[in-house]
Amino acid sequence: MALKELKRDLAEADVDVRSYLENSEEYFKLKIFKALMRAVTAFTHTVLIGAIVLLALFILSLAASYAIGNAMDYTYEGFIVVGLFYGVVALLCYIFRDRLDRPLLRKFSNYYFD
Repeated sequence: MALKELKRDLAEADVDVRSYLENSEEYFKLKIFKALMRAVTAFTHTVLIGAIVLLALFILSLAASYAIGNAMDYTYEGFIVVGLFYGVVALLCYIFRDRLDRPLLRKFSNYYFD
């Protein structure tokens, strides 16, 4: 009689362990899906907004180049001045790239581990 109860208890424990493992697997799948979707949507928003900002920046750069060129009486000099400005900005971004990486890593690690 005790042996039958022990067998039944072990069978129930086996069912409980299997159920726990299946639920844990589903939980981790949902957690990974949530983190991936946050990353994908953040990337999509960044690309979309970045494209619009770059287009606006391009048009404003053309306008600034023409305005500076007209003020200097040579249009090409205006384009050179704006090009040099962007070169300096690119150089500063390259120099301070480590300071740009840290906030990105913190933000995405919060998304992933939250």
